Amino acid sequence: MDGADNQSAPYSDGRLHARPALLRQQAAALPLPLPPGSHRLAFPNHRHARLHVPPHDGATPLPLLVLLHGAGGQHGGGDAIALAHATLHGSLLLMPEALSTSWDVLRGGYGPDLAFIDRLLVWTMLRYTVDADAVTLGGFSDGASYALSVGLMNGELFSDILAFSPGFMAPLRRSGMPRVFIAHGKGDQVLSVERGKAIAVRLAGEGYEVRYAEFDGAHVVSPPVAHAALRQLTAR
Repeated sequence: MDGADNQSAPYSDGRLHARPALLRQQAAALPLPLPPGSHRLAFPNHRHARLHVPPHDGATPLPLLVLLHGAGGQHGGGDAIALAHATLHGSLLLMPEALSTSWDVLRGGYGPDLAFIDRLLVWTMLRYTVDADAVTLGGFSDGASYALSVGLMNGELFSDILAFSPGFMAPLRRSGMPRVFIAHGKGDQVLSVERGKAIAVRLAGEGYEVRYAEFDGAHVVSPPVAHAALRQLTAR
């Protein structure tokens, strides 16, 4: 890709630019944070996200979990599980909404959705002290596929990737070595369990630290499996 292409499509390479420490160091004046609680964020061009803010002292670094929905905005129950975890363990929870029914890479390439996620990360990191060693990207279904793809390309930003019922991964490159957790239901009729298993086997063969879990269920997020995955984040 030449320089002109990079300038016209800055996110087509899959690269995120937000970094917690760098942003706060360079900011001339930090914007005021939102108070603890759950907030719906609205941005220009009809872009929206949800943010959960835990009680905090403003100085202690906070873990950040970014959770991506599946097609049609569905989380398969993962949003409620993530919110309960964030509330209990004092984590920021950021849930962006795709521009269309699913994420941009399924419509031809990285672009507007990745740009929006980067904008949300910058917005959040300027307002809260984010723990640079505890930024996790997770998702369900199409969101799991997108989390794997984006997380593997930006492993210097994300310490962990959580993929619940993924269908594929499409990283344009790799950076860093994030830890990967993949879960899939044995009775999934939407995306076969063999897809998640194949991704786990491939990544483990490439040297990634991979945890894989199958459960008796369909195309949903299993609460016991998801809670176990999230608890292991706090133990690291």
